[in-house]
Amino acid sequence: MSAVAWTAVGSLIVWVWLLLGQGFFWRTDQRLPVRRDPARWPSVAVVVPARDEAEVLPTSLPSLLAQDYPGDAQVYLVDDCSGDGTGELARALSQRYGGLPLTVVTPGEPEPGWTGKLWALRHGMALAGQRKPEFLLLTDADIAHEPDSLRELVAAAGTETGGFDLVSQMARLRVTSTWERLVVPAFVYFFGQLYPFRRVNGKKSRTAAAAGGCVLLRAGAAERARIPESIRQAVIDDVSLARAVRHSGGRIWLGLAERVDSVRPSPRLADLWRMVARSAYAQLRHSPSLLAGTVLGLGLVYVAPPVTLGAGLLTGDPVAAAAGGAAWAVMAGTYMPMLGYYRQSLWLAPLLPFTAVLYLLMTVDSAVQHHRGSGAAWKGRTYARPEAAPEP
Repeated sequence: MSAVAWTAVGSLIVWVWLLLGQGFFWRTDQRLPVRRDPARWPSVAVVVPARDEAEVLPTSLPSLLAQDYPGDAQVYLVDDCSGDGTGELARALSQRYGGLPLTVVTPGEPEPGWTGKLWALRHGMALAGQRKPEFLLLTDADIAHEPDSLRELVAAAGTETGGFDLVSQMARLRVTSTWERLVVPAFVYFFGQLYPFRRVNGKKSRTAAAAGGCVLLRAGAAERARIPESIRQAVIDDVSLARAVRHSGGRIWLGLAERVDSVRPSPRLADLWRMVARSAYAQLRHSPSLLAGTVLGLGLVYVAPPVTLGAGLLTGDPVAAAAGGAAWAVMAGTYMPMLGYYRQSLWLAPLLPFTAVLYLLMTVDSAVQHHRGSGAAWKGRTYARPEAAPEP
């Protein structure tokens, strides 16, 4: 066989393994179970780190204040040195809409060794801890919740359902613009490929991950795992948090959301590029060798199928054409459930190789920015050498 044919066959073998041997990552059936109400609803503190979020807060914060929760619940918004009046707007929204009690606190600039979000969570959790809540809902300022979201999360964590120490939902991200349609569903697809939800949810699994936009955390588990101090430098804080909880003996669950949505608009490619590039190289532990392996791996898995199919058709190589076409078909087939979840046309599935090339370029750019000393830049802050999600 030709080198092109061997490449195509290799890619097909990888895709067959991904289809059957990677925790069925492509399935979208990991959702919250049917609610079974507990005999007593535990107390909950909702902690919202917010930095320059005046654009999205009028949509997201009222949804938290309006939670229909039978137990005691309060909201703590941590204004992380915003320059757009985030704190003042939050107070005004609370006065306008009422609902759950809201406390706004400003902790000041983070100390050395802390990322901004985890510094904000530290102060919000400490303030909430004075009331000794049984659960903490850590949710981003751009996340909107349906009125029964908190009730569903707490019921899922209860002993009647699973007795979980951490329940996290991957919020449904906004998909409106052309670039969002191309990039956003693939973002969740790639995340699930790295951290298959079924494996995360296994009792004896070592795979751990969470989605930082919506994390319900048992207060006792947070104390045992020393959250957030134990992960204070992590840019990929959600995966780090889940690993810390699992390492301390806690049970975790991760699934796709039906009542939790991100309202942050990212209509331009530049917006999505920054979102991915700020932490992509941290995920590779700032390792040039891992970066090189990632580039080669993405090339073999995502780029090779259409390229070898085209080359096989042009050169009359039936093995290359057949294997490349089959690999591309399996790839597109595994992407279709995610497109269905995001209510997007299934005709976008064959474009996944193009999107993978974009992610490859974003990852390379993340490494370039790191070696230039820029590190992970987000909302006016730059972390020269942020940590990846630490292994236990």
